[in-house]
Amino acid sequence: MATSVYLSNPAIKINSVDLTDQCTAATITYTVEALESTAFGDTARKYTGGLQNNQITVTLYQSYAATETEASIYALVGTTCSIELSPTAAGLTTPSATSPKYTLSAAYLESHTPINASLGQLSTIDLVFQGSAIAKATS
Repeated sequence: MATSVYLSNPAIKINSVDLTDQCTAATITYTVEALESTAFGDTARKYTGGLQNNQITVTLYQSYAATETEASIYALVGTTCSIELSPTAAGLTTPSATSPKYTLSAAYLESHTPINASLGQLSTIDLVFQGSAIAKATS
């Protein structure tokens, strides 16, 4: 029987700062690049796994308070940092099979949009952290 998951309380830490209360969306893209290994005599293309090329995309409410979004993100542009993401808040501290913790320990942040505003709208920013091997903790 098919199951579905309703995520009502995921959690995220960026560079050890808990930004769960500012996060509205998060996507992990786990990728192992395909390297072609087709040789003479093969009748179809063959592939083998290459390097990981992972990505975490998050949408955060913009906040300029001292310990919130802008203060935590601005200095990370052009550097690497650690990101932890779990489908539940408890998963960040005590991961389990049903609440794993995913970590990119050296994810690169290429850009940040400090101001993304429209009249009458809450300001949000989209961040893309890329690179690094992904670790999945279940215990």
